[in-house]
Amino acid sequence: MGRYVFRRTIQSLFLLVGISLLSFVLMHLAPGGPVTMLEDPKMKPEVIAEIRRSFGLDDPVPVQYARWLWGVVRLDFGRSFIDNRPVIDKILERVPATFQLSLAAFIIGLLGIPMGIYAALRRGSWADNVVRVFIVVGNAVPHWWLGLMILLISASTVRVFPLGGMYTPGQDTLLNRFWHLSLPALIGAMSGWIVFGRFLRSEVLEILRQDYIRTAHAKGLNWPVVLRRHALRNALIPVVTILGGSLAGLFSGAVLLETTFSWPGMGRLAVSAAFQRDYPLLMALTIVFSILVILGNLLADLAYGLVDPRVRYD
Repeated sequence: MGRYVFRRTIQSLFLLVGISLLSFVLMHLAPGGPVTMLEDPKMKPEVIAEIRRSFGLDDPVPVQYARWLWGVVRLDFGRSFIDNRPVIDKILERVPATFQLSLAAFIIGLLGIPMGIYAALRRGSWADNVVRVFIVVGNAVPHWWLGLMILLISASTVRVFPLGGMYTPGQDTLLNRFWHLSLPALIGAMSGWIVFGRFLRSEVLEILRQDYIRTAHAKGLNWPVVLRRHALRNALIPVVTILGGSLAGLFSGAVLLETTFSWPGMGRLAVSAAFQRDYPLLMALTIVFSILVILGNLLADLAYGLVDPRVRYD
């Protein structure tokens, strides 16, 4: 296990370097240049050259990348082009909001596990049909669009949900924060309901047809014991892999969710940085989201080996 973790960690570091290099090159190939918004048509060429020199943009791209990468190793992502604040400070301000929303959506999304199991055990019933219709429709409808429609209905008729933000100005209470969190968390949890529900339903149905289930019945074991020890235990093993990927996906997919609901997290910060061409901030957020995705997949692989005795890492 230790050798596997070490090998995967080294591979992840090389992958991060590759992602950072590709992102760095693409951002420098983007039209307009990083300091276009700071330039003025009335500025003299000497002033513009001084601005570029102060940001280190007059050096060759490989030199800029090497300098930036060395700063990242020291947790120094540079300063924002917009307000000259340290990039790491701007990100840390948004981490609690993103973590709060992602964790709430992840926990609520786990309800898809019992939903899929129940649908499989009641195959052909009205409950199974409802679950299948919900999965198909929920998979076809963009979740951000559904959230936007709910906001429009809430704004025009009965205000069941707030129109955005983490809390109402002047009413920063725990209950008010939960009210603002409810709709974004429910919309974010839909992915978990769909993925877990569809996967668990098909997995349980497949396991119930296996020979060892019939053997367990033939040995005289009652149905609850067969279901708990054999069917559900084996059906839930692959879910570990999905859990790691879904948690990482919530963080990386926070861009649309936070933009739709005006949630002041890292996703909304990334959108703002892209429109303002704040390349140091955008690069830092790219690295942060990449680390979360890689770490989620690594933890999922390790957990899969722990829960499934057939898997061995050497």
